[in-house]
Amino acid sequence: MVLRESPFPNRLLSGLYSLGQYLLFPSYWAADCLLDLRETTAERQQRRCCRCCPLRALVTGPLLLLLLILSMPSALLGLLLWLPMQAARRPFAYKHNMLSRHPEVWELPGTGKVFSFVSANVCLLPNGLAKFSNLGHMKQRAARIGQCLTQGEFLLPTKYGATMGEAGPGEISVPFPPDVDFVCLQEVFDQRAGAHLCQLLSPFYEHIVYDVGTYGLQGCSLKVLNSGLFLASRYPVLAAQYRCYPKCSGEDALSAKGLLSVQVQLGAAHGQRIVGYLNCTHLHAPAADAQIRCDQLTQGLFWAQLFQDTHTQRGDVIAFDVFCGDFNFDNCSSGGAGGSLEQTHEIFRHYQDPCRVGPRQDRPWAIGTPCRPLRKEGRRTYLAGPILQDGRPDPSAAGSPWEGRRIDYILYREHPAPISLTTEVEKFSFITQLAGCSDHMAVGLRLLLNAAPQWQQQV
Repeated sequence: MVLRESPFPNRLLSGLYSLGQYLLFPSYWAADCLLDLRETTAERQQRRCCRCCPLRALVTGPLLLLLLILSMPSALLGLLLWLPMQAARRPFAYKHNMLSRHPEVWELPGTGKVFSFVSANVCLLPNGLAKFSNLGHMKQRAARIGQCLTQGEFLLPTKYGATMGEAGPGEISVPFPPDVDFVCLQEVFDQRAGAHLCQLLSPFYEHIVYDVGTYGLQGCSLKVLNSGLFLASRYPVLAAQYRCYPKCSGEDALSAKGLLSVQVQLGAAHGQRIVGYLNCTHLHAPAADAQIRCDQLTQGLFWAQLFQDTHTQRGDVIAFDVFCGDFNFDNCSSGGAGGSLEQTHEIFRHYQDPCRVGPRQDRPWAIGTPCRPLRKEGRRTYLAGPILQDGRPDPSAAGSPWEGRRIDYILYREHPAPISLTTEVEKFSFITQLAGCSDHMAVGLRLLLNAAPQWQQQV
């Protein structure tokens, strides 16, 4: 089955949806600009050198407020048109780019194959909302992120970064690894940023799933932001499905956080398909809501299995099954966003975490992924530390050997198949290149897959 690119079944519905967005845009833009008057740390430092900045805010603020009020009638009309269109909208858009360069098709029996994955929370919210994460300039950051994700295409596939630990596969890397096969992003909330990333990644990734999520009324909440999920693949996408988490609260209820599941075709073995599964998610954020995160993770685990049961054909060889994203809990805190509920969740019995030894114990080479922008006094002060149940820093962690809160994960699991495959973690990377563009480090995983020796002998 070939995926339809437009999220709408016909041009009429697509046109009505676009018209509703155009009518809503002036109010959206004015509200975003009002929130954008909040200063980041960098802007506050710049203001000390430029006395005109406060005056500019005093003049701009009332004008934006006036524009917001004047645009309300058209926004109301746009909302009345935009809301009903959600029922006809598929919860993602798909872009298929015809490229001259295609990934090598994997055939079995034959040599092994390496697949490379990257997951990153890129904090591409509208400018005003990004300010609450001490980030601004969304358009410039989107361009920089796209450049970082693709510049690895021009690097030689050699070892890079600094390896952590003598026997571990982990490393800290500045650039993104070359020839990444699958890019899974979170917090691509702004539609303009998503479209810009599509444009930048299109010359390198033939298949892109973006603008993922449901808008409008979902249960008792109004979704004004999509899920923020974004996936780019070099390999053909056979099927894709998004589901929105029913449990949410607070400001997170305004976004359609959920699970994106994708099936990709990797090659063939004796006439049967070799496929892979990717599941990308972004869990509930508030630190104290551990139970909501656990419920979402349980729901996501069920949906991932249901998607695979639905789309796996008899005889399929499942090469990999990856579950990744921003889980918003760590494995070093004693409570809250990292307490025993999440650290002992059943997902860690189904999927393997290359960075994890067990609850509250990571590999020596694993480090945290949330960052404090513009804090460069050292790695420990730059990386966020363990927290308590209410989200405050854990004072008991002082002097302990933690290396930051690792809340961004790439998990994997093996599947029994007609052809037995062995999976080896070749490399796990903590990628620092997005520093200043996001408040998270990206993570990368390279899996080496081979046909099991006993199967090779049978052939």
